[in-house]
Amino acid sequence: MNTDNRRSAWEKRAERLAVGLQPPASSLQPETGLTLVELIIAFTILLILTTAALPLARVTVKRERERDLRYALRQMRDAIDRYKDAADRGLIQVKVGTEGYPPDLETLVNGVNIVGQVDKKFKFLRRVPRDPMTNSSDWGLRSMQDDPKSSSFGGQNVFDVYTKSQDTALDGSKYSVWLGGGGGHCCPPRPARLHPG
Repeated sequence: MNTDNRRSAWEKRAERLAVGLQPPASSLQPETGLTLVELIIAFTILLILTTAALPLARVTVKRERERDLRYALRQMRDAIDRYKDAADRGLIQVKVGTEGYPPDLETLVNGVNIVGQVDKKFKFLRRVPRDPMTNSSDWGLRSMQDDPKSSSFGGQNVFDVYTKSQDTALDGSKYSVWLGGGGGHCCPPRPARLHPG
């Protein structure tokens, strides 16, 4: 009996459609929502776009860190050069054996007394910048007496600074060799200083 009722309902609907009568109003309204297939397609497109954007975001972040490294190295090297110029002009007192270079980076921040003036100091840096590659204020240092290719620091003075990061830059060079004098990786070449004889 139940199947007869169903059959009769289907038969009534078929008759209405055959005669040209419109189906009930509930069947004319469009369905709302997404089907499972549409959701899977949308999710797949979103996944493809995300995986394409991720490497681009990584390169952008790395490029920004490289720019920050260049800026920090220029800032410290400029401070070292200004210290050397002040020492060469006799404006500040220097220790024997330092060749007019600062003994450490903190001296550039704390300042040095001006010769002939009481309580006046030259300050060359506001602070030692953080290394964006290692996220610390611990920089590699070279003295005038050190071998330029060596990573050991003799401690006599600070002639140059470099990052201690061993990572590779976007151009394929190592960050630790961004010395400022070679290959145009960072800064303009530093003026040559004569080693004491």
